[in-house]
Amino acid sequence: MNGRAWKFALVGSLVLNAFLVGGMVGGAYQWAMSHRVHAAAPAPRTALRFAAEGLSPQRQAQFLEALKVARRDNLEYVREGREARHEVLAALAAPQLDRAALDAALARTRAADTALRVAVESGVADFAASLSPQERMVFADGLRERGQWREPQAPARPAQGK
Repeated sequence: MNGRAWKFALVGSLVLNAFLVGGMVGGAYQWAMSHRVHAAAPAPRTALRFAAEGLSPQRQAQFLEALKVARRDNLEYVREGREARHEVLAALAAPQLDRAALDAALARTRAADTALRVAVESGVADFAASLSPQERMVFADGLRERGQWREPQAPARPAQGK
């Protein structure tokens, strides 16, 4: 090989290596960006159990215990609701829709869910009765923001141009 051929081979090798290194760096960057943990705002805590977060830790523990007791004492409604939901799904998946069986399963689901809700709401009311007026205001705010009595966010109003 003469000197000129070596120069072409060297330049070609450098260009090829630059493309390969660029491809590897670009691929690593894309992989890192797609797998990085996003530091987004935490999801809002909107379950009923978070409604007492503004209260003291002792009161929070009392509220959680009241919810557990209400659920534990009414496990038959939880079981009935679960079984009825399975019946609803089975009726919907059947080759022939039996509307009467579907309606009966839906009624059983609704009755069990309502009975469980009554028990849980009674437990919430009993807990609220044990609070001082100031604690009850904080608890009501927690229910408004996080509990099942959440109020919807006011929709943003468009700017009116005159």
